[in-house]
Amino acid sequence: MSIDVNNESGREIDERAILDIARYALARMRIHPLSELSVIAVDTDAMEQLHKQWMDLPGPTDVMSFPMDELRPPSKDGDEPPQGLLGDIVLCPDVAEKQGADAPTKHSMDEELQMLTVHGVLHLLGYDHETPGERTEMFGLQAAIVDGWRAERGLEGPSPAPTTT
Repeated sequence: MSIDVNNESGREIDERAILDIARYALARMRIHPLSELSVIAVDTDAMEQLHKQWMDLPGPTDVMSFPMDELRPPSKDGDEPPQGLLGDIVLCPDVAEKQGADAPTKHSMDEELQMLTVHGVLHLLGYDHETPGERTEMFGLQAAIVDGWRAERGLEGPSPAPTTT
């Protein structure tokens, strides 16, 4: 799995954990190990510009996903995993820090970035949360992936509750 993590945010973030959880999420979703992903952390101004340009919405957001090859997880266990260029996930540590601090289950910026990385991966794989059913499916899968990753590493407690919209 080729995953590049680039921190252009000016903030210190746990790039190793972002790489690790992205790799875990893609393996869990049975994406081909030769697939490629890029994760970029940006500052608030850059995220606000992207949010306005691509979503026509004001202000910065926490995570944006830009799919490339529209890969989907295999539908059956025996199916060949898809391979290709997944796309880009853009994270904003400043927004993540605020969301983690404001969440009912307060958590760190890095924990929020880990959850947002999984959220971005799921968007790249075609998951969405526009309808109540989609929201239940996507956030349930997101929690299962983050909880599984945390459990494998002996980290305490469940994953943070979803704060992204």
